[in-house]
Amino acid sequence: MQTRDPENDTAEVKNTDYEEQLWSDELRVSTHSVSTAYAPDTALRLRKAGIILAASLVVALLLVRLVGFFHERTLAGQALTTTTAAHTVNVIAAAPVGSAQHFSLPGQTAAWHSSPLYPRVNGYVEKWLVDIGDHVHTGDILATIDTPELDAQLSQARAQLTAAQAQVEVRKAAAAFSKTTYERWRDSPTGVVSAQERDEKQASFAGSNAQLQEAEAQVALDRARVDQYSALSAYKQVRAPFEGTITQRNIDIGNLVTAGSTSATMPLYVMTQNDPMRVMIEVPQSAATDLMQGQLPVTITGAGGGLALTYSGKVARTAQALNAQARTLQVEVDIPNAAGHWVPGMYVNANFDLPPRGLVQVPAAALLFRAMGAQVATINDQGRVAMNDVVIARDDGNLVELSSGVKPGEKLILNLSSQISPGDPVRISGQP
Repeated sequence: MQTRDPENDTAEVKNTDYEEQLWSDELRVSTHSVSTAYAPDTALRLRKAGIILAASLVVALLLVRLVGFFHERTLAGQALTTTTAAHTVNVIAAAPVGSAQHFSLPGQTAAWHSSPLYPRVNGYVEKWLVDIGDHVHTGDILATIDTPELDAQLSQARAQLTAAQAQVEVRKAAAAFSKTTYERWRDSPTGVVSAQERDEKQASFAGSNAQLQEAEAQVALDRARVDQYSALSAYKQVRAPFEGTITQRNIDIGNLVTAGSTSATMPLYVMTQNDPMRVMIEVPQSAATDLMQGQLPVTITGAGGGLALTYSGKVARTAQALNAQARTLQVEVDIPNAAGHWVPGMYVNANFDLPPRGLVQVPAAALLFRAMGAQVATINDQGRVAMNDVVIARDDGNLVELSSGVKPGEKLILNLSSQISPGDPVRISGQP
């Protein structure tokens, strides 16, 4: 059995007390530097702050969602109100076609004759005698042309003619001598001359006659050349082909001119005859058939020189065929113009009275052209837009005759907006 040593026990107790003392000293030192003491309700306060923050976030989120919801409902309500609100439109009543339709078209006046005058000979302008605006008579000299080359050719042709005429005289003398010789040998007694010599004289006589005919033909040819150059010399003087007015002058003294009327040559003058005048009108296809039936009455109105010009007459002629590019019919009206108030190139209005072809007439603004064809917009009994298909009988640009689809007195919407669709409610402008 082991015996405990009292001294050893005393040493262990001392060591233990020493260690506890050291730990107490360290604890005091640490408590003096950092305090770890907390209030008793700190954790509770932190939990309450977290709960309040989370609740605030939830409430804020709910408020945002609620505001967005009411905003969407407001926009939807406004869109519905806009969609279902009645649009304001302008309307017009379809009018029945009267006994005749007044059909108005633009036109222009043209001269009865209009001629550009080109030179017939080459040369230089020696002088010009008339200017624009001058009134000339048939055969008046307008200008003269100096033609040195033509003059030389004419002199040469005349010399050749003289030589050819002299050659004819020579051939005539030779033919006469050959004839006398042949007759002498022909009438000689038998046996005096041989048959061969008699045949030779006969052949010589025939040859002389042929040479004479050749010389006479050459004279005719040279005379024709002289006549040709003489005729061209007459064109050295440019003369008026008819009575009229000079509207253009494109020459001056010394200008080189070339005979002919090509794209590279310019006319010396342009002159017109203005009494009577022509009025040229292009009529659309829709009215072409009526105007080709006969001489319809027409009234031409215009303005010139401060005067209001008016002429009432009939259609003089039509082309009886449509222009393939414009699909129009050319119509002409003749106007007497002794006073000279009408001039070429004036803008005029032509007013026709055409027989009716449709049931009603409406403004062009009431028509709609869509994929299915021409239509008009009407207002039904429920105050909503309805579309009617129509057939156009005649169109003059402002008023249109309809042969089907609309009844007289029916209200049509003018200038229908693209935002209005069939079935939409509308309200007539000026009505509550």
